[in-house]
Amino acid sequence: MVVEIVAVVAGLVALTAMVRAGARRIGVPDPIALLVVGAAVSWVPGVPPLRIDPDLVLVVLLPLLLYCAAFAASLPAFRRHIRPILLLSVGLTIVSALAVGVVASAVVPGLGFAAACALGAAVAPPDAVAATAVARGIRLPRRVEALLEGESLFNDAAALTVLTVAVAAATGEGLTFAQASGQFLLSALGGLVIGGLVAAVMAWVRRRVRNPYTDVVVFLVAPFAAYLPADVVGASGLVAVVCTGLYLGHRATTIMEPGARVVTGSVRTAVSWLLEGIVFLLVGLKLRDVIAGLASTPLAVVITSSVAVVITLVVVRVVWLALTEQAIPAALGHRSATWGESTLTAWAGMRGAVSLAAVLTLPLVMPDGQAFPQRDLIVFLTFVVILATLLGQGLTLPLLARRLAGGGSEVATEARQEAHARREAADAALACLEDMEQDDRGGDEVVDQLRRRVQNRRHDADEQLAALESPSHTDGAGTADSDPQAFLEPRAATDNGQQELPRDTYRRYGQAMITAERSRLLSLRDEGNLTEAAFNRIQRELDLEQAALLVR
Repeated sequence: MVVEIVAVVAGLVALTAMVRAGARRIGVPDPIALLVVGAAVSWVPGVPPLRIDPDLVLVVLLPLLLYCAAFAASLPAFRRHIRPILLLSVGLTIVSALAVGVVASAVVPGLGFAAACALGAAVAPPDAVAATAVARGIRLPRRVEALLEGESLFNDAAALTVLTVAVAAATGEGLTFAQASGQFLLSALGGLVIGGLVAAVMAWVRRRVRNPYTDVVVFLVAPFAAYLPADVVGASGLVAVVCTGLYLGHRATTIMEPGARVVTGSVRTAVSWLLEGIVFLLVGLKLRDVIAGLASTPLAVVITSSVAVVITLVVVRVVWLALTEQAIPAALGHRSATWGESTLTAWAGMRGAVSLAAVLTLPLVMPDGQAFPQRDLIVFLTFVVILATLLGQGLTLPLLARRLAGGGSEVATEARQEAHARREAADAALACLEDMEQDDRGGDEVVDQLRRRVQNRRHDADEQLAALESPSHTDGAGTADSDPQAFLEPRAATDNGQQELPRDTYRRYGQAMITAERSRLLSLRDEGNLTEAAFNRIQRELDLEQAALLVR
């Protein structure tokens, strides 16, 4: 048994790697390629039916994936767009679930409104994994990216609460509206509180961790440390995970050592890359088993309900965005989104692992001994929604993003922001160097070398501002300076009277300058003058430079 499990896991990992590599070569989004290949493999003779435990997805895969996504997300951007994010993650999720419930109960005989709302709750929330995986290779406006990230990270509490209420109603254990609302508020607020407490504890731990590999362990433990306590007390474990990830990611600059950020960043990228692929592969592999459960369902009902549910979800999302981002704000005189941004946001509602895990939690048998109404059809319709949104919207979203105007100007604006940030960081480093030079004379050669290095970086930033279409970064610029032997001869003196090697002075000055640069970058990011992606790029360069100083 153990050998079989190891073989299955190894096969999934190997197949995921091969498919993702092939998808990049032919230009197909990775999630779509993995979904198609998984579905094809499921029909290969000899491949056994796949049994997916929903707890494996909800308790193991999703917390890790959501934590990685939240850790890399922009907390300032989330704060700026809090209103539209809440409208999407809570309002649209509930409206979509109810709309699907009305339509599905009307077109599927014997389904019932409660069971139909359970279907609606499963397919209502766009998935963070699907959204980020599909959108990663597309140039979307920053506002659209922020809305999609925020919506998909926080819509799970609303969807799972509606699912719980719908299942309770379908099984004869109905809840009143007040009880359902109270359950949702307790679930969401409990997740926020527990996530905040775990984030504070993890931040305290990370400040005291000095070994990068120990920090990786802390990173991998954090999502489960947030999820499990929240789940035990009945709060939303996924909301707790997201809150913990957002806070720790935002504070990573101040609570983590540079070497730990470099190592943890590589681990986070690898974990996300692997688990994202496995999730989409699992969805495809499950398709054969799902279709086999429809043997007794009339084909006309399957086709009609599939088309009706997919159209309902797409139409409700388009209408909701048109109302909440265009019509109502325009009537109130404070519209903040363009029609292009609203269109892209409306079309980017891909479903994925959350819907898969949610629908598989539906009970097989109700308390009275009868089967859950049309459970096999509900599971199939969920897969249809996942396939339709990933294939239909995922394949057409890049074309839509290219056709809608405004992307080029935003790219240029962000490039200017990044170049300005690099120049201001270099100015902060030079100012720090001048202060240290006045307080600590005796390291002229060290000061000259460091000044040349920073001035070269400032010159590169100026060139970027002058010609954004051809940025000129010169690897290793400014490093070939005075005789390396000079760094082995003691010149300067420390406070306790002992002589300090110039290489130690170089290291001390260099680290202080990098700290000044990092502080200035943090200010620019928090003020909204530097995107999270650009901040992370520059910070990684500084982390690598600081790591090089420590081993010089």
